[in-house]
Amino acid sequence: MAKRAGVSIATASKAINDRGEVATATRARVLRAAAELSFRPNVLAQGLVAGRTRAIGLLTDELDGRFAIPILLGAENVLSDREMSILLCDTRGDAIRRNHHLRTLLARQVDGFIVVGDSNDVRASLAADLPVPAVYVYCRSTNPSDLSLASDDEGGARLAIEHLITLRRRNIAHITGPQSYRAARDRATTVRTVLSEHGLPLAGGQPLHGEWSQRWGRHAARLLITTTPEVDAIFCGNDQIASGVAQSLTELGRRVPDDIAIVGYDNWEIFAADCKPPLTTIDLNLQELGATAVAHLFAAMEGTPATGVVRHACRLVVRESTA
Repeated sequence: MAKRAGVSIATASKAINDRGEVATATRARVLRAAAELSFRPNVLAQGLVAGRTRAIGLLTDELDGRFAIPILLGAENVLSDREMSILLCDTRGDAIRRNHHLRTLLARQVDGFIVVGDSNDVRASLAADLPVPAVYVYCRSTNPSDLSLASDDEGGARLAIEHLITLRRRNIAHITGPQSYRAARDRATTVRTVLSEHGLPLAGGQPLHGEWSQRWGRHAARLLITTTPEVDAIFCGNDQIASGVAQSLTELGRRVPDDIAIVGYDNWEIFAADCKPPLTTIDLNLQELGATAVAHLFAAMEGTPATGVVRHACRLVVRESTA
């Protein structure tokens, strides 16, 4: 390419890498020669010269990819624009496997880490083991000096209940997952708070806690209708539970949404869109969360890291279960 453009290799390199000390006409000649030869710069070599490998490591404890994969897609969209790569490692909740992946990724000299949780809950910080920046996503690090991007469970629950109140529902119940999950506890607390703000009690008196499953949704709906027949809306802790609730209500002769409106959580398409009727639900904006994580990671790599917990807003997706 340098020979074709009639310049030295050093000048060609400066022109290709947009260095300022090359004359405009010379740069144009080099770029034209590069185009004619279909030349592409070696991104890996550029990264090594700059002291970076242009690769990010993503660690997740999640087994089924429900949360990690959308976050990965959002992160990859941003990274690909910069011709960077992401290396995904599933630790499966195993400390030995996690340490193995850490050693492997560090040996590859990744430029940073994205650590993805599976329950929006607190997880141990890896700061002591990492010589490069890390951002925690859909979880909260135990180290306040780390940056954690958590889904706003309180805000999501508020969106759901206020939507139902806007629809003039006054006997609203809450069926959700285990109390051991921070997300379930935070949403349940917000449900009571929002209902109280509007002078309404929680139908049934207490949230119904159980598994994150359709089976629990079916069982809880039958229990709720038996003990609280006046219920006219149910906010569910996830879309699986909501799908099970919808099944039982139909079997019990209750029309959705005419008799009882349902709101789910997560906007998991295979449950929300395929439910009968399709579910109104809360979307966690996971791809956006992944893209935001990369933006913060870039800032940390440039020497301006953020710290603390940032709550990422959810959005309401309205479908036929409340229409």
